[in-house]
Amino acid sequence: MNFADKLNQAIATNNSLLVVGLDPNPEMMPPDYLKKDDDNLISSIEAWLLWVIESTNDRVCAYKPTLGFYQALGIEGLQLLERILLAIPSAIPIILDAKHSDLNTSTVFAETIFARWQVDAVTLTPFAGQDHAAPFLVYSDKAVFILSHTSNPQAEKLQRYPSLENPFYLQVVKEAQTWATPKQLYLEVGTTNPEILSRIRAIAPERTILLRSLWSKNNFESLLNTGLDDNGEGLLIPIPQDFLATNNLAAEVAQLNQNVNKYRELRIKQGSSCQLWTPNVCLLNQHPYQSLILQLFDIGCLLFGEYVQASGATFSYYIDLRKIISNPQIFNQVLSAYGDIVQNLEFDRIAGIPYGALPTATGLALNLQRPMIFPRKEVKAHGTRRLIEGGFNPGEKVVVIDDILISGKSVMEGAEKLKSAGLKIEDIVVFIDHEGGVKDRLADNGYRAHSVLSISEITDTLYEAGRITEKQYNAVQENH
Repeated sequence: MNFADKLNQAIATNNSLLVVGLDPNPEMMPPDYLKKDDDNLISSIEAWLLWVIESTNDRVCAYKPTLGFYQALGIEGLQLLERILLAIPSAIPIILDAKHSDLNTSTVFAETIFARWQVDAVTLTPFAGQDHAAPFLVYSDKAVFILSHTSNPQAEKLQRYPSLENPFYLQVVKEAQTWATPKQLYLEVGTTNPEILSRIRAIAPERTILLRSLWSKNNFESLLNTGLDDNGEGLLIPIPQDFLATNNLAAEVAQLNQNVNKYRELRIKQGSSCQLWTPNVCLLNQHPYQSLILQLFDIGCLLFGEYVQASGATFSYYIDLRKIISNPQIFNQVLSAYGDIVQNLEFDRIAGIPYGALPTATGLALNLQRPMIFPRKEVKAHGTRRLIEGGFNPGEKVVVIDDILISGKSVMEGAEKLKSAGLKIEDIVVFIDHEGGVKDRLADNGYRAHSVLSISEITDTLYEAGRITEKQYNAVQENH
């Protein structure tokens, strides 16, 4: 399981965005764990941290040990870190707060923390650029958090350089956006100023942000309202360190989580209304889905830069269609565009490829009043152990629905599962075709592929509308 899925699962299971710092700082220990005998310091810290884990593991979505505290304790400290890492429940992701900054040691450090220690993510400083992040990003199931802003007052001269209108910290965010996809690259932001968080969020609406220095009562609500997305997510919120010095930690964390979830619910209600959108452009050669293309760009579904894909390949763009289900107006247009193709095909049932295409297939089945099934991504080891969910009869013809056609591998694997149950597959319909001859490869395997849009049609429209630059447009053309 990759970091993004593990994090999302922990958020859903514990209904929490809270993160606990596991720092062996004797100054933060409760009196009951303090011992004057220095020989017992490590064992006292270990007992305390294990108690913290036990008290919070059903109320948080991640743990964040700070490497520097363990290093300060010498060899015994690093040995302690390894034991603490093993004590964290496997279902909860671990973010190693390392602020690693040495380009020369990046490769060996990445191997140590990801392969040996099995942590799920790491914090990095941005100043060595993408070359520094690359050795960590090659671990496709792991993630990095780029330090984008710090709350240290003495850092303001650097962070605001050269001007308040165009500060350096925003340039960091813009640059980091091009290093990896939102599933692999996250932002770490230290600030008590909602305006700073708002400016970062405006540039990176799709990124999850790990907050620091949140605990000013005057701006707690403002920071949450600014940083949370329309789904009540998008933020990871640190538990105040002074909570860890109390004897009623579990109750304190439970109360904090309840308070945060109230703001999350409010944010969801605020974002659930369907806002009207107008294209504000008039093109001479209008694409039939011009309005839809521009809307997808404006809500952050279409991103341009250098993005490392799950396959390891680097594209000059990234497509994230998950946001459409939270925008009813746009989602309905997407379903209608699929429907324009699907209603002209001959089939008995609709099948969605998990997980990205399941909402679309469900919507299509409802709109067209046709039965739906789907092949499981993995077969459960209990219950019915079905490979395909839903009712069907062998010999029936099925149209397969997927979201994006990149290599064709996932959709063909899904189609083969359906065929193994005696179903007939002739047509595959996707929303976006990355081109590169994938439709031809599908044809060679006996499938007719249909797409609502191609990446060329998207970039042509965006370039003509002034949404992307000539450099961005040319970069996509070079990939094709």
